[in-house]
Amino acid sequence: MAEISQFRLHPGAPAPPFSLPGVDGKVHSLHDFDGSRFLLVVFWCNHCPYVQAWEGRMLALAREYAAKGVATVLINANDEGAYPDDRMERMVARAAEKGYLVPYLRDGPQEVAHAYGALVTPHPMLFGPDRRLIYQGRIDDNHENPSAVRHHDLQSALDDAIAGRPLAKAELPVLGCSVKWRN
Repeated sequence: MAEISQFRLHPGAPAPPFSLPGVDGKVHSLHDFDGSRFLLVVFWCNHCPYVQAWEGRMLALAREYAAKGVATVLINANDEGAYPDDRMERMVARAAEKGYLVPYLRDGPQEVAHAYGALVTPHPMLFGPDRRLIYQGRIDDNHENPSAVRHHDLQSALDDAIAGRPLAKAELPVLGCSVKWRN
């Protein structure tokens, strides 16, 4: 678990720019999402059991909220030498197998992950229309059992942001596998 005190960005911080290759063969940048009211950046990977547990729920949120003006982008920055399941070709295969309808990007140099302060996978960060951070924290409170979830934290943040309401909680600790940094 990564605590709020470890976060690099906090509410109000601007989204750092990026330009990264995606599983679709295109390069995606921060400005590619200018047409969306909100941008959800999630640090992600293939091998992490937390990502795998939340994968279906995260993809369902991305589908549902795309129609409400929220673009979602997944970024994998893990050391692909030490974790071969996180290599681009495996990302391409997983995105196809699981039906990813959002950009899934590779941050090989890990510069974007450092700029955002990614700590774990998954690590969601929601940016507003001005591309300033409005939420970062867990997806929900139970990665193991979807039917036992009591707090849909990311969904609540999305709903509040879309409705223009203050977020009940703008920051929550994140739970997942640590980002696998290169030595």
